[in-house]
Amino acid sequence: YPNHLFIIARIPHHPERPHSEQVSLFVGRNFVVSFLEDPGDCFDAVRARLRDQQGHLRACGADYLAYSLLDAVVYAYFPVLEEHGERLDRLEDDVARHTSPQMVARVHEVKTDLLHLRRDVWPHREALNALLRDRSPFFGDETRVYLRDTYDHVVQIIDLVELYREMVAD
Repeated sequence: YPNHLFIIARIPHHPERPHSEQVSLFVGRNFVVSFLEDPGDCFDAVRARLRDQQGHLRACGADYLAYSLLDAVVYAYFPVLEEHGERLDRLEDDVARHTSPQMVARVHEVKTDLLHLRRDVWPHREALNALLRDRSPFFGDETRVYLRDTYDHVVQIIDLVELYREMVAD
């Protein structure tokens, strides 16, 4: 849009079975508006930094706030992937001891969960790449440096998801 950017991201959650929630961001020259589907989110650390009067976040513009929110979304994938890694380790140990129809169902469940994670995280790569590649009046060059780091984290997450999917397939 000419006066703002509209960014959609997915926040992962992992109670029993992983699911995700959409977060929508409107980013303009001097504003960021976010919309979430459910109460509770991964933005507590960003809110705490905003409340801190000495923080770098309060001194920077709306683009840095938008980056911080996107970074929090991406960072939320790491604990979910860590949990999947632990699930895979337990599953591998169980399969080595004995196989059963229930074991096949558990393997399929993990495979399905990883497929959902892959579908959720993949668009982040494209969106961050577009923010880095396309010049926008809403993200300054200083903030693009930070976005590059977030982009690298997304690539790392995608690689980890693919590794876990290969492990499940094996």
